[in-house]
Amino acid sequence: MDEHSMTDLYNLSYLATLPAFFLCGLFVGNLYFSALRATANAIVTGGHPLLGLALTIVRFVILGIGLYAAVLSGSLSLLAELAGILCMRVLMFRQKSYQNRDLR
Repeated sequence: MDEHSMTDLYNLSYLATLPAFFLCGLFVGNLYFSALRATANAIVTGGHPLLGLALTIVRFVILGIGLYAAVLSGSLSLLAELAGILCMRVLMFRQKSYQNRDLR
């Protein structure tokens, strides 16, 4: 058995890879939507325009790298990571709405 077949993601069972990609999606989603929130805050508070541009580029690079890693492992892994990203989106926006509700 050579090193390529030992480290190939296709050899791992879906029971191990799908939850791992879901958790990776949660992590990527957290980074993405935290950077989105920071970008929006920089725009609203009149922050430096280069900060907003840098945060936007970082957001898309993080999302691209995360989804590219999932694509290499197959379509089910991509769907699992996308589900994690969307779950984090719901959690982060729900958290923000509860914070806004407390301010009223």
